[in-house]
Amino acid sequence: MPSPGTERDGKIFRHRLSTRLWHWINAVAVIVLLMSGLTISNAHPRLYWGHYGANFDAAWLTLPRFPGWATIPTGYNLALAREWHFAFAWVFAFGLLFFMPRAVMNGHFRRDIALGVKEVAPSHLWEDVKRHLHLNFETPGGGYNPLQKITYSLVLFVLLPLLILTGLTLSPGMNAVLPWLIDLFGGRQSARSIHFICAGGMALFIAVHLVLVVLAGPINEVRSMITGWFRISGERS
Repeated sequence: MPSPGTERDGKIFRHRLSTRLWHWINAVAVIVLLMSGLTISNAHPRLYWGHYGANFDAAWLTLPRFPGWATIPTGYNLALAREWHFAFAWVFAFGLLFFMPRAVMNGHFRRDIALGVKEVAPSHLWEDVKRHLHLNFETPGGGYNPLQKITYSLVLFVLLPLLILTGLTLSPGMNAVLPWLIDLFGGRQSARSIHFICAGGMALFIAVHLVLVVLAGPINEVRSMITGWFRISGERS
């Protein structure tokens, strides 16, 4: 198997097999989690801060009722939605547990995600923003640009861990094993609010990610996540 960075016939090898498998498994898991989470939200669409929150307490946010086409299951069934949510939460958590050490050992974080000093310079970031505004997403060697690295770092090291930890906090069974989690987040309702905020951030990330894939050339981008090879020639189809 070629190493990331290997160039051949106008293409560069971008993603190892472990990265590609994690990407697609994680994509399915996150979509199911978001859609089943919307069903759970429909059961009580009010968010609170602190340890307690019920119908007559002041909520900091009341969420809309989500339509059946956006939820799992399509009809209202809280028990079934929780079963889907918990099942794919374990797929999501164990996938991340496998991916993170693997990405450290094979150099993926150091090579593709870590930001250099020059990359975080305001002038360099501004140039990257301007390239994005002109729909120019290519970087020398086919690697990730600074905005991608910053975004992926926030998702991998902030959003995903918070989603998992707050999800564990909301599980009564885990409260007996890890009782300190409730205090860590300032109460069960605070953990629930943070969980929904992070889920919203993940949904926003997916939406922006899909738009950028289309703008950058969906065939080339999707092919690179299936085969590992990314065409450097600027194919946009």
